[in-house]
Amino acid sequence: MNFSQPAGSGPLHRLPPAAKLAVLFALSVLVFALSSAFALGVIAALVLGTTLLFCRPALRQWLASWPLLLTIALVAGWTAFAKDPETGLVLLLRLSALSLFATTVTTTTTIGQFIETITALARPLERIGIGNAADIGLAIGLVIRFVPEVQTRYRAVIEAHRARGLKIRPATLLVPMIIGTLQGADDIANAIDARCIRPEHAKPN
Repeated sequence: MNFSQPAGSGPLHRLPPAAKLAVLFALSVLVFALSSAFALGVIAALVLGTTLLFCRPALRQWLASWPLLLTIALVAGWTAFAKDPETGLVLLLRLSALSLFATTVTTTTTIGQFIETITALARPLERIGIGNAADIGLAIGLVIRFVPEVQTRYRAVIEAHRARGLKIRPATLLVPMIIGTLQGADDIANAIDARCIRPEHAKPN
């Protein structure tokens, strides 16, 4: 497993990871500070336009993340029903813009870059005795890496069912998903051990 594989060569790929994370943080604050559907619609349109221009694979990955999109739609729909349609629309635009930009950031940044950036940001916490910066960076980087891996594995299992003409049932999905996820976790552990990141006492016997 290669953590340093180049993410691409577009303008967003060449931006420093710290800058992209800073923009993501600023966008998070902005969208939750705004309550105007028009203003949030403008922001969502800008995020969508940026993704279309500079990173279309991120848009495809976002659209393929149907559990996330379904959750956003259900929450927005319930909010519209429980409160009013405008509040539901505000929530829909807010979460959609934020999740799309977050997908763009993760698509245009390698896991190695994420780990290095988060480790550097966590150095002050290490100095005051709150955690280990390298462990924090590694943990967050692996979470970011592993979530898309599970989604990809799920789609592969669904496609395998359809190719064989099998009916999709939870029981037939869970077993290959669990086995595949455990194998993926084992591959990640081996990659960590190969780089001598984990201490000897943390490795399995």
